Amino acid sequence: MPHQLKSVRLGINPITWSNDDLPELGGDIPLDVCLSETKQAGYDGIELGNKFPRQADALKPIMARHGLDIVSGWYSANLLERDAKAEIVAMQPHLGLLKAMGCKVMVFAETSRGIAGDRRIPLSKRPVMAANEWPVFTRRLTEVADYLAGQGVAMAYHHHMGTVIETEAEVDRMMAATGSAVGLLLDTGHLTYAGGDPMAAARRHIKRINHVHCKDVRRAVLERVRGVDKSFMDSVVDGVFTVPGDGAVDYARLMPILASAGYRGWLVVEAEQDPKKAHPFTYAQMGCTYLARLAQAAGL
Repeated sequence: MPHQLKSVRLGINPITWSNDDLPELGGDIPLDVCLSETKQAGYDGIELGNKFPRQADALKPIMARHGLDIVSGWYSANLLERDAKAEIVAMQPHLGLLKAMGCKVMVFAETSRGIAGDRRIPLSKRPVMAANEWPVFTRRLTEVADYLAGQGVAMAYHHHMGTVIETEAEVDRMMAATGSAVGLLLDTGHLTYAGGDPMAAARRHIKRINHVHCKDVRRAVLERVRGVDKSFMDSVVDGVFTVPGDGAVDYARLMPILASAGYRGWLVVEAEQDPKKAHPFTYAQMGCTYLARLAQAAGL
């Protein structure tokens, strides 16, 4: 049975089984295995991945058969390269699918010039916005977020390694310069990797956090990959990330912060690992059990 929580639901990202950016990591694992193990591990829902049908009439019966909801799905934006109106046109197929599947948030990330998926480029070479690009970007971001709010799907902005919004300072700057419709997806693993403090960021932006990715970090691996300036994907292959409770992120501190603000959303385990090294079901179940215990203790 899924863990029943008062105000939050537990979901997972299919990257536990299969990595969209690096098909050699679990590319051979069928979608049905991913979904059946998601349900068996105790989750209520799952985010989209590239093995999912992109038409609602094909996807709905699959999800119904497994007794799972679609939580949300990643959208790669290019607001540094096109205006908000062009972005809104480009996102229509994805937005339509999310709406049809009953999703309340869109996982949204600016990927212009991004290097996260390129194993040849070390993270030190990631893109950084020029001073004159910030006001253009934040204005366009707000315009898209306002549009999404009108569609009943909130923007959950995903700060991400290898992109123009990576560090805690960049998250702060973005949030300060955008309208309230720009919600924040707090990703504990990415912020830790970027040298930030997920707890401090959570406290500062709690009123606008509308989605949470629960990714843990193996501190020793992080120090090693930082020391040799590895690419993001090579760091993933090396095992920098794991599920909550298996790394250095203090989720026992995070849950009360969310609870005190009345957070009503999903807690999504998103821990990209090599499935040959980290058995997907074992880690999925570990993350679900750990998060459910802490969330219940915090009164979520």
